[in-house]
Amino acid sequence: MLKQLGKLGAILSIFWMIHAQAAIDISAVRVWPAQDYTRITIESAQAIRYNQFIIKNPDRLVIDLERVDFNEILNSLSNKISNDDPYIKSVRVGRFKPGIVRLVLDLKTDVKPQIFNLKPVAEYGYRLVLDVYPAQPVDPIIALLQATGVTVHTADSVGASAPSSTGNTAPEKNATVDTARQTSAASTALSATNEMNIPHGRTDRAGRILIIAVDAGHGGEDPGAQGRGGTREKNVTLAIARKLKQQIDDTPGMRALLIRDGDYFIPLGGRVAKARQAHADLFVSIHADAFVKSHARGSSVFALSERGATSATARWLAKKENEADLIGGVNIAEKDPYLARTLLDLSQTATISDSIKLAKQVLGELGGINTLHRGRVEQAGFAVLKSPDIPSILIETAFISNPAEESRLNDSNYQEKMASAILGGIKHYFAKNPPLSKQTIAQSN
Repeated sequence: MLKQLGKLGAILSIFWMIHAQAAIDISAVRVWPAQDYTRITIESAQAIRYNQFIIKNPDRLVIDLERVDFNEILNSLSNKISNDDPYIKSVRVGRFKPGIVRLVLDLKTDVKPQIFNLKPVAEYGYRLVLDVYPAQPVDPIIALLQATGVTVHTADSVGASAPSSTGNTAPEKNATVDTARQTSAASTALSATNEMNIPHGRTDRAGRILIIAVDAGHGGEDPGAQGRGGTREKNVTLAIARKLKQQIDDTPGMRALLIRDGDYFIPLGGRVAKARQAHADLFVSIHADAFVKSHARGSSVFALSERGATSATARWLAKKENEADLIGGVNIAEKDPYLARTLLDLSQTATISDSIKLAKQVLGELGGINTLHRGRVEQAGFAVLKSPDIPSILIETAFISNPAEESRLNDSNYQEKMASAILGGIKHYFAKNPPLSKQTIAQSN
């Protein structure tokens, strides 16, 4: 009897050890809601196997996690969904059956979810990432109109269609046509929101609203650089971007599109694509520099290079900024919904030439409020600047790793001055380089 009990105990001990080894420990859960999409991140010690499916009436997204330890951290996911989340009403988490933890997301609308695993990088372990995209993404031009209070007619009441520049992955034919009609109507309405006051040096061919895409670097899972005082680059860049948008919107004949208007991550290529969807005239990406030594200081402006970086520093910085996709988390197995029609044509000499002209004007204005790190525009292979048809620059506003500049970057008045300097450079650029008239809808191959 004792011998049999001993064998049973040994068997149970083996089963317990197997279970203990099999259970994957969850170390963190994070939720990043945004109008573009909502991201849920589950961080763990090992990669998580999963299965997902959607249930209709009511709409629910179900995700089964295999061999996961159902701990308090995972259970806390239910409390992290905010009431104003655009796509997720609530999340329920519980043990479904032995070895399976089930997540049930109650949805507010039709969605197109993406789920994928990321390997450890930077400060993160393994991450299971769920991106809940809307089935019909809002066109950036329509979003601009909504911000200015202009009503756009629905697709059914709009006139003839035009080629679509929305970025849905494999959209239905009718949905593509409807979105194209909405975009066409939105573009027309945007041009009619107010009359252009044409600055000195402009031509009448440009009698339309100029759209400036303002890109706040990093965001969400990608915090960017961090100052010694704890300042995160993603927060500083968003603060300056919002102030720049306000100043642009207050300028007759201009409107700003914020590529990121909250604490969430957008892939580098997705930022380019969003600007192109809105038919932006310029793309301005805002960052805060960092270096291992705290004495480095000053502002810099960069443009894209076709032939390699203009300095070792520019090459290093481009490499660092391009790693944002690795840290922020991009699903390399599928195209991002915003990337379907993006063309990254590297032989874009004319666009790069205009980018350098813009960069010089902005750099000159920044020199009036801060030391310049280098007295010239530099070039390197920044992925976020690779638009084939939009002059694009990247601004390193100051060194967040420098305590004095970190303090200034946190000052609201200094942020306003920085935004004003950038806008001053934009105005000088347009005064010397009158914008040509554009088609209402940009053509894509």
